[in-house]
Amino acid sequence: MSASHLIGIDIGTTSVKAVMIDLRGRRVAEFAAAYPTRRLAAGQVEQDPEDWLRLVRQALEQFARQGRAAALCLTSQVNTHVFVDSGLSVLHPALVWQDTRAAEAGAALDRGISSAEKIAWLGAPIPVDASHALARMAWMQAAHPAIWERSAHVLLPRDWVLARLTGALASDPISSVGLVTPGFAYADPLIARLGGAKERLAPLADPFAVVGHVGPDWPFEGVPVVLGVMDAWASLFGLGVARDGEAFYLSGTSEVLGIMSADLHPEPGIITFPEWRGLRLHAAPTQSGGASLDWVARLLGRSVADLAAMVGAVAADAPLFLPHLQGERAPIWDAASRGGFAGLTTAHGPAEIAAAVMEGVAFSARLALEALERSAGVVPPVLRAGGGGFASDGWAQMRADVLGRPVLRVAGRDPGAVGAALMAGVGTGVMADLATAAGTLVTSDRTFLPRPTESGRAEARYAIWRDLYGALRPVSHALGAAG
Repeated sequence: MSASHLIGIDIGTTSVKAVMIDLRGRRVAEFAAAYPTRRLAAGQVEQDPEDWLRLVRQALEQFARQGRAAALCLTSQVNTHVFVDSGLSVLHPALVWQDTRAAEAGAALDRGISSAEKIAWLGAPIPVDASHALARMAWMQAAHPAIWERSAHVLLPRDWVLARLTGALASDPISSVGLVTPGFAYADPLIARLGGAKERLAPLADPFAVVGHVGPDWPFEGVPVVLGVMDAWASLFGLGVARDGEAFYLSGTSEVLGIMSADLHPEPGIITFPEWRGLRLHAAPTQSGGASLDWVARLLGRSVADLAAMVGAVAADAPLFLPHLQGERAPIWDAASRGGFAGLTTAHGPAEIAAAVMEGVAFSARLALEALERSAGVVPPVLRAGGGGFASDGWAQMRADVLGRPVLRVAGRDPGAVGAALMAGVGTGVMADLATAAGTLVTSDRTFLPRPTESGRAEARYAIWRDLYGALRPVSHALGAAG
């Protein structure tokens, strides 16, 4: 029984995905299972952390039948927060990153901080938005003071599962978005803006650190556990991005785009991470990607696969869609923005509506990419892409047309889990370094090239689409105020 297997587990927005691979990248086993998300009212998006833990255990039980493992690593969604007591018992359902209840609390904090202060403290003008840890703490303090008083820790999903799995309390500075300095320490002047915040944050450790071992009563007891990073970073490694100048496009519930670049040109709306091991990531997470197509599929009573299959080239007279169904993150960071169609007629049916939604998501990705290129000072010639949103060849081709550059799709739909397994190998010395591991463990599937005619049509439609947010913004904000 080989002990050279690596395990990576991704606690995503909708499901737990896990892989067990050997040192050639061959999949020994894989696991995927969804858990529910509760949307109780507008702006309220919650999950039960016990669901994450239950599925992680199921994955490990399944993998244990395949043999031993050399190392394990976890990754997860970030800006989802769990309030727990000193015994790690959950005090309130997890606030998912899409939850906007803390928008007002975040805005109040943000108004008191200048862009110059943010750049000095964080290295970039990162906003304190509805999903920021400080905004979530301020909201909990005001809305549920008893829970706030009992809260010993405010943790990311990965950090809470890690603590339950190993007994170790730790987080990494890359995943602590908007909370750390370029030197990977907590930004004390920022965190001090909210009393009681600092002592509730987990201690920081290097992403490659072995922070503990799998505890008793778990499969793989005693196996070393590497801390790892947030899902976007793990996914970029799982997409084979590990060098300066490379770029990625991850499509899942949301779209996340990023460029690796040592250059830094602070750009409003872009998250710039401190340099780590020679890598600096400029990232732009949007709010709705695959979630938009899921929504319209439910609305039309069709499956996502059916809708994707019926969409071909987008006609010049098709409606436009603004995918701000739950506000928008990068690059505009407007939690009050709402989605909308423009140009609808009685001639439009399910195929045209689905095409508009898919195109609108691609346009939001282009808007984010343009801001990223200004921030990074790099125009990447190709985007390495993956995630469930790239399962459709038609949607992948549409994105290449809209972005005007090749999109290289990586094999597999779980790059976060693959990236976590890669980090497990590097963190324990089983693999030499990130670049070697990425080159060994990541394989490509297909490259989609932009088509001149469709790219020209997309260019004209994108110019119109860019005005849609500004036109609808007053209406969205007025509706929010009225509600």
